[in-house]
Amino acid sequence: MNKSKKHISQKGIDLIKKYEGLRLDAYLCPAKVPTIGYGHTGTVDDKPVKVGMVITEKKAEELLRKDLKCFENGVYNCVKVPLTQGQFDALVSFAYNLGIGSLQDSTLLKLLNQKKYEDAAEQFERWVKAGGRTLEGLVKRRRAEKTLFLS
Repeated sequence: MNKSKKHISQKGIDLIKKYEGLRLDAYLCPAKVPTIGYGHTGTVDDKPVKVGMVITEKKAEELLRKDLKCFENGVYNCVKVPLTQGQFDALVSFAYNLGIGSLQDSTLLKLLNQKKYEDAAEQFERWVKAGGRTLEGLVKRRRAEKTLFLS
């Protein structure tokens, strides 16, 4: 399979930024995970994110760019079919929000790797719950990802 290594476009980054929002002070996300910046949940300068931590906007941008490389690689490694830039961007956003493991185990990915692109697109809207509740923000984000995927 010959597929070229893609990188998320500015359109994809803008979608992630819009739905993650920017928080310079750490908080617990709806899934109760300590989060900072544009949805960053890892470490900041080798310290785990915890409530009370504060960062600069420059640091948030740096963390996002670093995180995106991991999610780009994750999407690249689990998708076995050619993708348009919009499809790639939508999948990176999806994985950024839910984790690469969620994408790897999804019916969305299974359908996509069978080249059932339209069926795969329909799967985005199934991923709208956090903590067992449907969240309007996730409904809107999945709709935006699906639209980008189909563009």
